[in-house]
Amino acid sequence: MWVGWIEFDVLLGDVHSLKAKRSVLRPVIAEIRKRFDVSVAEVDHQDLHRRAMVGVGLVSGQRAHLVEVLDAVENHVAALPEIDLLSARRRILSSDD
Repeated sequence: MWVGWIEFDVLLGDVHSLKAKRSVLRPVIAEIRKRFDVSVAEVDHQDLHRRAMVGVGLVSGQRAHLVEVLDAVENHVAALPEIDLLSARRRILSSDD
């Protein structure tokens, strides 16, 4: 069994309140969840209105599939016009670790 996750530190565009932040992040999170069939949530910077840390997690039987999905999610997030990707950090573990 393989478990992988990736965390995205993102900067939101013209956002001046936490309510506006939610209106930008909620559809992004829903789209990632639906398109890639992964677990995804805002995991840090909840009190900042222009920054967000979004975490994506996945379990797979094959490492290659896990890497493929995480790569696709990262490429998707990097291409989103409503956010700027500041950094991405990933981790992959096997059940043998």
